[in-house]
Amino acid sequence: MPKTQKKRKKKKGEGPMPSGGAGLIRFFEDETPGIKVGPTLVVIFASMLVVSIVIAHVGTQLGWF
Repeated sequence: MPKTQKKRKKKKGEGPMPSGGAGLIRFFEDETPGIKVGPTLVVIFASMLVVSIVIAHVGTQLGWF
């Protein structure tokens, strides 16, 4: 006997998903005022923050600070 699938009810206001993430590309192409920060710079700053916190933690344990 073949199994029947239950139909999922669509919520109101739920539209079709854009193919290939076209909606995200269109959203991020809009120019907005403010500071332009690239993803590489964000990763570098986050890494520097993590390293400085680890150094501070180790430094307090060894009595440097």
